Amino acid sequence: MPFPARLRRPGTRRLGTAALTVGFALLLAACGQNHPDSIFHQRTDFNRDVDFLFKILIYAGTAVFIFVEAILVLTLIRYRRRPGQPAPEHVHGNTTLEITWTVIPFLILIVIAIPTVRTIFKTQAQARGDALQVEVIGHQWWWEFRYPQYGIVTANELYLPLGRTVNFALKTQDVIHSFWVPALAGKRDLISNHTNYLWFTPDSTTANAWNGACVEYCGTSHANMRFKTFTVSAADFESWTKHQQEPAAGTPAPTTTPGATPGATPGTTPGAAPAAATAAAAAPTQPPASGAAAPVQAAPVAEVAQAGFVAFSREQVPDYAVPKTPLPANLAYDDNLLGKGDPANGAKLIVGAGACLGCHAIKGNPMMVGQIGPNLTHIATRTTIAAGLFPNDPRHLARWIKNAPVMKPGVAMLTLGAGEFDPVRKMKPSPGLTDQQIADIVAYLQTLK
Repeated sequence: MPFPARLRRPGTRRLGTAALTVGFALLLAACGQNHPDSIFHQRTDFNRDVDFLFKILIYAGTAVFIFVEAILVLTLIRYRRRPGQPAPEHVHGNTTLEITWTVIPFLILIVIAIPTVRTIFKTQAQARGDALQVEVIGHQWWWEFRYPQYGIVTANELYLPLGRTVNFALKTQDVIHSFWVPALAGKRDLISNHTNYLWFTPDSTTANAWNGACVEYCGTSHANMRFKTFTVSAADFESWTKHQQEPAAGTPAPTTTPGATPGATPGTTPGAAPAAATAAAAAPTQPPASGAAAPVQAAPVAEVAQAGFVAFSREQVPDYAVPKTPLPANLAYDDNLLGKGDPANGAKLIVGAGACLGCHAIKGNPMMVGQIGPNLTHIATRTTIAAGLFPNDPRHLARWIKNAPVMKPGVAMLTLGAGEFDPVRKMKPSPGLTDQQIADIVAYLQTLK
């Protein structure tokens, strides 16, 4: 019997059609295969265990749903009201039925519990003794990675060898964070005054780049606390570690008094250089001519290539791992200066600007020993800046130096550009760095290969 037209709400048919269309579209989207950040690709032993448990729950839950719904439908059909029939007889208690619906759920729970408990004990056990040790330290809002077996400290980009178990010691410098590379393993929290552990073996994948992120709300830029993980061959990993252990190319020891460098940020007193400046000047990495500062030259690409694997090729980074964060529309910079910077002057500026000297470390530059911000030793080999938020290229790097808080809300890095307003500290730098000075610093940072 058709539904009376007068009882239909206006637009009911159109809404129903739209709902079916949207539902069908969602179904097709869910069936797609392009999900690089999914945990169900079985690229590690950890994810295979999670995938196994997930399938048990899905299959068992689906079977229970079909069984229960079938009984409900059967009951509705068999015991529906029929004309001329008396009301059904009311009965109370059925021992066989009650035992049945108690035993069946009990068996289902056993099927779920045994592999679940087994997986919990497996994933919570200590890692193998020969595992690669990696210390993960969460900061607001960036990641620090330490390889104690190799004496390496880096930031925001994690390198893992294929086929080798990796044991992560998870710590936080401030608030609670949560470490997660969904394509490789489940998340684990970083808690104050406590070290959590996570281990897995990337044994079912190839050399590639994977997205990682903080997945526990940690403040203003929680959504911008990202990182990249690169799985590489064992040989490439060893080559990468050897390169990371070396001082960055193009890092001369400063031979000038950094306090007298123009463009210093607030709080830097002209002429007031740290005592280490004199010692650094006395022992430059390359003897300067006539007392001049040692020249800073970018390492030729050919030399880097001959040295073996030093970093994951940016051309090979898949599109899903390339950041696409738009630049702030109100942050201007003269891009014509990029590529024309003086790296030698940039080397002086980076130790003369109090914010750089006090926060960052560069291996090979004895003036740069800060621990507050990311280690910059081999920053030119990294694919991203700002904890995976922007590509590591001169255009983005120059704007980051000019006004980082505008590009990433709440970031601890100071605004350094002349005339720029710092939205976090509610002030302008005095005098600040000109666009040309920023271009010089960018040119220097690009030599740190």
